[in-house]
Amino acid sequence: MFRPERIVERKSTLFSVVVTGVVAILALPIIIPHLLHGYHLAHIFLHVGGITLAVFISVLAIIAYFRLKTKRLLLSAIAFSNFIVAEVVLLVDATWPNIYDLGGMSFPEVGHLLTFITLGLLALGVFRND
Repeated sequence: MFRPERIVERKSTLFSVVVTGVVAILALPIIIPHLLHGYHLAHIFLHVGGITLAVFISVLAIIAYFRLKTKRLLLSAIAFSNFIVAEVVLLVDATWPNIYDLGGMSFPEVGHLLTFITLGLLALGVFRND
């Protein structure tokens, strides 16, 4: 009998669900229009892979946080969730360059700033004394 809560019990099943979900969501707007763009498609798949791994690790960190309730795990979950946003910003910039700007900052700068914030949050989690 299928129970949805069993998906998170096995990491391989969870990873398969995350990969399928991310690729399905991004297939029509991003992947399919760039299928014949050669190396640009490789660049897009790099960001799709980053989003996939970030979603997978975020889900694992959130599950671990709810089981153990430590601030280190909360910081890790927030950091990896922030990395999802950073990768989405960089993917949008790789797909549609020079279309979006946020005030005085370009999208690549925003993506790199979010990546730096992710590293800062992970560092806080590592050096934290609980």
